[in-house]
Amino acid sequence: MKVNVDGLLVYFPYDYIYPEQFLYMMELKRSLDAKGHSVLEMPSGTGKTVSLLSLIVAYLRARPLDLTKLIYCSRTVPELEKVVEELRNLVQYYEKETGESPNILGLALSSRKNLCINSEVLSEREGKSIDNKCYTMTASFMRMRHKKDPAVPVCNFYENFEQSGKEFPLPSDIYSLDDLKEYGKEKGVCPYFLARYSITHANIVIYSYHYLLDPKIADLVSRELSKSSVVVFDEAHNIDSVCIDSMSVVISRRTLDRCSTNIETLNRHIQRIKDTDQQKLKDEYTKMVQGLRESNAARETEMVMSNPVLPDEILQEAIPGNIRTAEHFVNFMKRFNEYLKTRLRVQHVVSETPPSFLKDCATKVCIERKPLRFCAERLRSLLRTLEQADLHDLSALTLIANFATLISTYAKGFVLIIEPFDDRTPTVPNPVMNFSCMDASIAIKPVFDRFQSVIITSGTLSPLDMYPKILDFRPVTMATFSMTLARTCLCPMIVSKGNDQVAMSSKYETREDVAVIRNYGNLLVELACVVPDGMVCFFTSYVYMETIVAAWYEQGIIDQIQKHKLLFIETQDAAETTLALFNYQKACENGRGAVLLSVARGKVSEGIDFDHHLGRAVVMFGIPYVYTQSRILKARLEYLRDQFQIRENDFLTFDAMRHAAQCVGRVIRGKTDYGIMVFADKRFSRADKRGKLPRWIQEYLSDGLCNLSTDEAIHISKKFLRTMAQPFSREDQLGLSLLTLEQLQSEEMQKKMEQKMQYV
Repeated sequence: MKVNVDGLLVYFPYDYIYPEQFLYMMELKRSLDAKGHSVLEMPSGTGKTVSLLSLIVAYLRARPLDLTKLIYCSRTVPELEKVVEELRNLVQYYEKETGESPNILGLALSSRKNLCINSEVLSEREGKSIDNKCYTMTASFMRMRHKKDPAVPVCNFYENFEQSGKEFPLPSDIYSLDDLKEYGKEKGVCPYFLARYSITHANIVIYSYHYLLDPKIADLVSRELSKSSVVVFDEAHNIDSVCIDSMSVVISRRTLDRCSTNIETLNRHIQRIKDTDQQKLKDEYTKMVQGLRESNAARETEMVMSNPVLPDEILQEAIPGNIRTAEHFVNFMKRFNEYLKTRLRVQHVVSETPPSFLKDCATKVCIERKPLRFCAERLRSLLRTLEQADLHDLSALTLIANFATLISTYAKGFVLIIEPFDDRTPTVPNPVMNFSCMDASIAIKPVFDRFQSVIITSGTLSPLDMYPKILDFRPVTMATFSMTLARTCLCPMIVSKGNDQVAMSSKYETREDVAVIRNYGNLLVELACVVPDGMVCFFTSYVYMETIVAAWYEQGIIDQIQKHKLLFIETQDAAETTLALFNYQKACENGRGAVLLSVARGKVSEGIDFDHHLGRAVVMFGIPYVYTQSRILKARLEYLRDQFQIRENDFLTFDAMRHAAQCVGRVIRGKTDYGIMVFADKRFSRADKRGKLPRWIQEYLSDGLCNLSTDEAIHISKKFLRTMAQPFSREDQLGLSLLTLEQLQSEEMQKKMEQKMQYV
């Protein structure tokens, strides 16, 4: 289908289009025309990805001078693969309609672990070990040694890439991770480094959030991406958490002990180099200063992304003399590390600002702020100079150097909290230093400043006006779209009490009440009797789930559930959870039916779709509030209140409801799908909670569904499931939720669609 979207001819690779897809593309085009940022909420399962790709590819082709590249960021590898498949379908449609290839290069980029084809490196199995092994075999000094001594191991795939890969770039096509690996094997070149090299001239780049938001990774991978690009953050409901995590550091006593070992290792290598090649150390500082100057020049010409770890004003300063030589720098880091050890000797919680920490550091060990700001860059330069393959495992020292740079660079938006006990072992002395970012806008600000359009989009962004506040930006448009349905295929309901009229709630005061736990169990048993195939249940935390399941076992509820369906449980162990998911899907495929017990904010709640028979009902047991006694959370809430005038309760409710919406949204993955959404907590019926659910859920959550008992919920579920069991075909959707080109262009439909969209 060829669609005219506000004067832009868009090739849409399907014969029919949803009304909300057309409206979504309209809003997207307005954002691109204005060269501004936007926040767009699109219901789950309504073709958000293909709408994004169709509109932006058409824009890239029609206005190549205004827009040069699409940078598509998502969270997980399966999500990246889905985007690649949609893009491949779109390109094939272009070829079919125009008779020629659109000449587009699109590729996915992931970690070495997901792209490596060297069997020797892959034998390490773990991600960090694979990275270290890869570094050992591809470092320039190792390759120089290999020329003198062929027994020194190097990666032949990387060697081939260096020799010929850059001369013959990737041909125009769409490459998934597997495609890149196949291409690498065929040509004998490294897929990972080929992909990293190719993103500079690719039209569409698909990768993880961290390649843009984590300053250490972004400076290596994304520094040369052009300003006239559009950045899409898909599944962006948790983008503020990703930003904060990328700028925060956690230091334990074990970290500092390992750092001491790292420093001793560095010292030995420096002494060895002094004995063999004194000039190398003398040249090293000169090269570093020159590199900083070149970096600064590039930033002035807008060729390099601003790096939050090393801002521009630092680059213009001179490197302090007390870290100028290698020996001086290592001794400096040793002194700083010993100071951190003394700070961890606490009997009570200490909370302070970065300026307070720096003042104490200067007073006690005479370490000034200025040299600390250069620690991260100085360490990188030194490691390049030492050229020792066995120096790769210096993660503890690197972490401390990054911490030194961060705490000396930012006076605002961060807090340092030292706790004598870890939350997991509150009785065993295990001091932890948390240097926590409280302002998500610090990490994402370089992205907003650098790229002309940034699109924040997801199925669960309500309330939309919260994101511009916490990310500190001004969108040119904010819109949320409803789900146009030919039949009401989702059935949200709030179950507030059991048949004994005892209120259901996960709040702290009543969560261990035997009656509440029994009512939760009875609700699940009754649903398991009437709901076919798969059911997914979400609890507020792993501890709460374990408590409930243990009580259900004693009450005999587990046995009752297993009479109707098999039972699987998500755990904190990734391998166990993967196996549970596999067997759950197998049980649903075989017609046996299954119940999966999982946790909000866990692996199952993000990026895993329970479409059709894999999820006919989802139950949210309680409201998934974050652990409110965390001192880091309290500090962030205080910061949000002071800086952005966001009240603590508003943010906590917003955070809990977006996770609840994300959990229940797993069950609806398209308009032909159907499912029941059960919010099992009386607090969901309050206006402040309901009002923060996505609009497309609120529309079907009528007042009559907001205060149900277990029996009432089962009665409504039976009626809904009987309705869904009736024959339903594509013809039933035409003209309502599924439009042909002629129907889309009719004036009556245009008016209906305008009423369906809501601006914020």
